[in-house]
Amino acid sequence: MTATTDTFVRDRLPPSEHLPTLLLDRPEQQWPAQLNLVDWLFARARAQGHTDRPLLRSDERTLSYAEAQAEVQRMSHWLVHTHRLQPGHRVLLRGGNSVAMALCWLAVVRCGAITVATMPLLRAKELLTILDKAQPQLALCDARLTEELDLAIAQHGQALPRVAFHSSADDGLEAALARTPADADTPAHVGDATDIAMMAFTSGTTGAPKAALHSHRDIAAACEAWPRHVLRASPHDVVVGSPPLAFTFGLGGLLVFPMWAGASVYFPSAPYTPESLVRTIGRVGATICYTAPTFYRQMAPFARELGVGQLRTTVSAGEGLPDATRQLWKEASGIEMLDGIGATEMFHIFISSPPESVKRGAIGQVVPGYEARIVGDNGQELPRGTVGRLAVRGPTGCKYLADERQTRYVQNGWNFPGDAFLQDEDGYFFYQARTDDMIITAGYNVAGPEVEASLLLHPAVAECGVVGRPDEERGMVVVAYVVLKPGHTPGAATAQALQDHVKHDLAPYKYPRDVRFVAQLPRTETGKLQRFALRQMVQTTP
Repeated sequence: MTATTDTFVRDRLPPSEHLPTLLLDRPEQQWPAQLNLVDWLFARARAQGHTDRPLLRSDERTLSYAEAQAEVQRMSHWLVHTHRLQPGHRVLLRGGNSVAMALCWLAVVRCGAITVATMPLLRAKELLTILDKAQPQLALCDARLTEELDLAIAQHGQALPRVAFHSSADDGLEAALARTPADADTPAHVGDATDIAMMAFTSGTTGAPKAALHSHRDIAAACEAWPRHVLRASPHDVVVGSPPLAFTFGLGGLLVFPMWAGASVYFPSAPYTPESLVRTIGRVGATICYTAPTFYRQMAPFARELGVGQLRTTVSAGEGLPDATRQLWKEASGIEMLDGIGATEMFHIFISSPPESVKRGAIGQVVPGYEARIVGDNGQELPRGTVGRLAVRGPTGCKYLADERQTRYVQNGWNFPGDAFLQDEDGYFFYQARTDDMIITAGYNVAGPEVEASLLLHPAVAECGVVGRPDEERGMVVVAYVVLKPGHTPGAATAQALQDHVKHDLAPYKYPRDVRFVAQLPRTETGKLQRFALRQMVQTTP
């Protein structure tokens, strides 16, 4: 395919001195200079004889690898010839987990364009920030989620074509593809292996989203790390799970890694509840499940009552896995949890151990292909058993789009995910805490300052501070300390009003489940909020 390459993202990559050191010396990490991730995945499936095996499943349809490839090729043709999509263009994707969302992601990357997948729960204000930073040329959106996106596009002030899928309209994606010949195909764009394939937004401690960039080679390299050495999926596996495809945890677990293994993925018609996920596991014969610790804890009673069918591997990530939750799930299902820690900036899991190598209380050992160590404030490696900052490097690493925070995440070639750990003499890593102000609740990242900014828009709020409180069910709960303006009365009704306000302003999972009214907030002499003091308060008055 001959096309002009848009250099918007390439021009905004970090300078070479601020890029992470990549470890690509293992035999499985030898990559050609040119690569298209989607072309490589489908070619791998053909070479291994998976052409007629199922890939994408739902209650409405099942697509084999060959059928999915044909759909992706037809959509790629439509993107290039109707929307003039060029390599390097950004395409915003908005939708829950579905066969259509998966096909859209694959088609965009096959064209050499860059996916910008967004969480279904995001509101217009959050989407506007992403539009401003990513500057997409096209949006593909589930017809049920267009309202907030259209509001964001209107506020963005720049024309952005938006096509709806799961739509019966004449201008919807399904109708457009129906008008495209079934055998239509534009060859995959095979560019440099280091060309960017995806932009994944993750919130920082200031609430300003960061765009983490991953190349075709990065994602392929991730397939040859944790999936090869720890997960060890097979073509006979059926994969289910709740993480959104807009998260790298969900994208890897529920699309890219199954394709690499020749396995299949089942997508539900509605978001999972703990009960429906357990029932689905039995109904579709699922063998691998991905979700967060909170969900496993809520699933345990149903697993005990209904059984888990053919399930053999359960993967937990997205937040710390309490040992009590691991044991509860094992007692209910008979399955030892496969824990792991990863990062959007690293694409996926880099510390994890297979079930036969689990050590109680530990997340696991470093995944083959990666290196990890615990360091002090000046970067020196600390003795085993000492708490310090986690530093990691491997075949993937952090590349932010035009963001000064790159120099904090990557130092001397090492990636610093912002977690405090200790490592024991056997090489197992034990999670201690976040080293920043991020609150991880039920697998979602919530930046305290972002919630504070939302609360301050309410007419009753004079001041506020937001921190996390440890919680057995959700890992952490968002807690808001609020100083009210004169004339407003603290109490349940006011707390509910503030919660409703945040739910309307931000993604609902960010609202403070615990609102505490105080006369004043702890501040420094210069007026800065002392969040560490709030964290001490929440520990002493749970």
